[in-house]
Amino acid sequence: MIILGLTGNIGMGKTTVAGMFHYLGFPVQDADKVVHELMAKDGEALPDVEKAFPGIVNEDGVDRKKLGDIVFKNPEKLRELEAILYPWVGKKREKFLEMATRKNAEIAILDVPLLFEKGLDKLCNYTACVRAPDIIQKQRVLARPNMTEEKFKEIKAQQMPIRQKMAKSDFVIQTGLNKGYTMNEVKQVVEQLLDPEFHKQYQMRNKGRR
Repeated sequence: MIILGLTGNIGMGKTTVAGMFHYLGFPVQDADKVVHELMAKDGEALPDVEKAFPGIVNEDGVDRKKLGDIVFKNPEKLRELEAILYPWVGKKREKFLEMATRKNAEIAILDVPLLFEKGLDKLCNYTACVRAPDIIQKQRVLARPNMTEEKFKEIKAQQMPIRQKMAKSDFVIQTGLNKGYTMNEVKQVVEQLLDPEFHKQYQMRNKGRR
């Protein structure tokens, strides 16, 4: 089974691209969704989060706005939260890959915004970065509820520059035109990943890199 790491910065269209891989029949794990589930009602991480941040859990799970206000501008608190959540996310990722293997999936996609920042690209055979023009990225993000320019800038500052992610990736998928164009790019990635000759050439080009 081939593990493809899918990444991209906020507003680049990564969720759309992940959905396209899923539509084509490949299992996808969304790291952000896993985190949300861990902190939702009856989530497995709730006791640990409540212990570290007393009063943050209510009948619906973690009060995400309240927690965001605490960790967003406090790197120390953010690291504390990450130290709680990442082991849980790692366990979920292992189970996802085990299930994909049992189902004989040819490709499994790990959708991880901070793929390179957290070194999770090392778990993948290949990586793909989703890219959109900066102006489209900004339009998409500022259209989200409760989003401001200041918050957008702060989020961008926490992420690796998109050009650096593109340079590190084996594939770049564009989302700035239309969904039909993007789907064709996704299909091209799949075609290459399922082509034995592509792997041979890749190994020759990248011998000693990883």
